[in-house]
Amino acid sequence: MATVVLVRHGRTTANASGVLAGRSPGVKLDEVGQGQAARTAERLAVVPLAAVVSSPLVRCRQTAAAIVGAQASPVDVELEKALTECDYGEWQGRPLKELAKEKLWASVQRTPSSVTFPGGESMRAMQMRGVDAIRRHDAAVEAAHGPDAVWVAVSHGDVIKSILAEALGTHLDLFQRLHVDPASVSVVRLVGGSPSVPCTNTHAGDLGWLVPPAKPGRRRRRSADAVVGGGAGPGTA
Repeated sequence: MATVVLVRHGRTTANASGVLAGRSPGVKLDEVGQGQAARTAERLAVVPLAAVVSSPLVRCRQTAAAIVGAQASPVDVELEKALTECDYGEWQGRPLKELAKEKLWASVQRTPSSVTFPGGESMRAMQMRGVDAIRRHDAAVEAAHGPDAVWVAVSHGDVIKSILAEALGTHLDLFQRLHVDPASVSVVRLVGGSPSVPCTNTHAGDLGWLVPPAKPGRRRRRSADAVVGGGAGPGTA
């Protein structure tokens, strides 16, 4: 299958003030977040992207706009509701230090698969819709652009963590062990229905190894099998 680059939106005013923004309208990137998005866009500028799909919330659309703006060829941003932030219900808009005193907080940390936010959605439902959206768009990108295509999905911290957990074969109850910082880059390949995760939560470094191979000559199909001994790394035949 194609390669999906998972990008979390840059830092927002809510992140900086310690508030759980959720789906609150009008939450935008702050000055730091704008710089983070620009740096991520610069990292991805060397990779010709087949598609950019984004959560409809403004902070993700701002991050996606920076990414497509740095591309050499025009790329449209497609909005995908299934990649939107978790519906935190009554927790939305409240300070994190206040939420940490709630009885439910311990379950969010230790057994998130059992959690349904009051007046909102369950974390299991969030994971299911996020994973389904990634698989659906990945199949569409491969059908249109081939198995070497690279595309970007811009989403939110908990959504991306849940997608990474599924790709790693990790139970949702362990997904809090993963870190997905603002404007970070993680990469997932759904090769042959057996996902691999080349990197998670990266903030800097060359992403040129994601560039699809040149068209001339015989192209070798990626295998779903892990390379015994670890292999030679990216950028090799």
